[in-house]
Amino acid sequence: MNKYLLLVCVLVFLSKVVSAQDSDHQYRKPLKEVIELIEKRYDITIKYNEEQVDGKWLNYAAWRFRADVEETLKNVLAPLDMKVNKEGDRKYKLKEYEYYRWEVKEGWDYLDQLGAQYHDRESWELRKNQIRPALYEALRLSPMPERLRSKPILTAKRVFQGYTVQNFALEILPGVYVNGSFYTPLKNKRKIPVVLSPDGHWADHRYRKDAQIRCAMIAKMGGMAISYDLFAWGESLLQFNAEDHRKSLALTVQTLGGIRILDYILENKEVDATRIGICGGSGGGSHAVLMTAIDERITLSIPVVSLSSYFYGGCPCESGLPIHACGGGTNNVELAAMAAPRPQLVISDGKDWTAHMPQHDYPYLQKIYGYYGEENNVYNVHLPEDGHDFGYSKRKPVYDFLGKHFSLQATGLQSSDGEYDESGCTIEEKTALYVFGVRGENLPAHAIHGFENLEKLFQ
Repeated sequence: MNKYLLLVCVLVFLSKVVSAQDSDHQYRKPLKEVIELIEKRYDITIKYNEEQVDGKWLNYAAWRFRADVEETLKNVLAPLDMKVNKEGDRKYKLKEYEYYRWEVKEGWDYLDQLGAQYHDRESWELRKNQIRPALYEALRLSPMPERLRSKPILTAKRVFQGYTVQNFALEILPGVYVNGSFYTPLKNKRKIPVVLSPDGHWADHRYRKDAQIRCAMIAKMGGMAISYDLFAWGESLLQFNAEDHRKSLALTVQTLGGIRILDYILENKEVDATRIGICGGSGGGSHAVLMTAIDERITLSIPVVSLSSYFYGGCPCESGLPIHACGGGTNNVELAAMAAPRPQLVISDGKDWTAHMPQHDYPYLQKIYGYYGEENNVYNVHLPEDGHDFGYSKRKPVYDFLGKHFSLQATGLQSSDGEYDESGCTIEEKTALYVFGVRGENLPAHAIHGFENLEKLFQ
């Protein structure tokens, strides 16, 4: 036999042996089949859809089984970057691995490790000065993009009971806009405090009824509330696609949008630069924490149903850039502590990742504020029976806090028992809050379109 032909035959044989080892000797099984075996063996039910399991295989599948079902599920799913959430007695739901969600004790232990680096005001200030410039680097905002001097686009003011609403668009990068609405007191005889009012990932975002009520009430009490869109939400969808919101550059653009709104509003001589707050819920709460950490012009912060040492934010617009690697590693509670000694209200509830706020994270914040002798400047309103929303039970402490620290007046809006009357707030149709028109007909001609064109601005 020709020696070259013999060599080919040997190679073919060896490849078949290797293939057999891969398929047979590694005891590979389809994930769907493994799930069925687990359900039968442990008498449990695992919910999933076909897309989650299609095409996924597991080597040495049966070797991953243990006596404990929880350990078995972890052994089986971790190599595939998957996990389960328990939804009831012997019922589970298959999910992608959540890099941004830790076990409670794991988050607490890490916060304790971070806290061991400082023990007084001086050492804490050194830590802040280590983190802050690193945040700008991680956000791709160092150096800061040049501020554009194009005029803001403004709609006519709409007059309501005790307040006005005016929509705006600010150009924050060439052809890129952040849109929102100014809620302003109808009559005012003194300088106005400002409350930046970003919102989270709830449906309809800033157009929601509760978002409009919150901003209207702040205006009726004598403050200016500035409600603005997340990136690739709201009118930003005229320029970008909804899926672009779940790209890491969303974190950069949203942060830059908040900074440029501050730049603009602080040029208004009617604004009180000593009373600049930020209040957001869920993802808007993450944004509020980050903005307060990097921008000392903000003098008051209210993160709502967002803050936790074991949750980093479930959207790339919160955790898609290495902001939590800054200073050798950090987390959202340490970032929130950078607000000290400025007043901060943390609102938490019993049915999401803020459920354990009073037990560990809040005492940590009190310790940091104590370095300044300002323990009473940080508050936690914990609502153990509440869930993840921005309902009245959350809005009321917001009004109370702003009343106390920004001297907002609730005269005519608050009863003798301390409850607020929100009935005088007008809920507008979504399209009334647009600045570019119902069909986007007023979008400037030079506005860019598509995420690839946004990326070019950062290259």
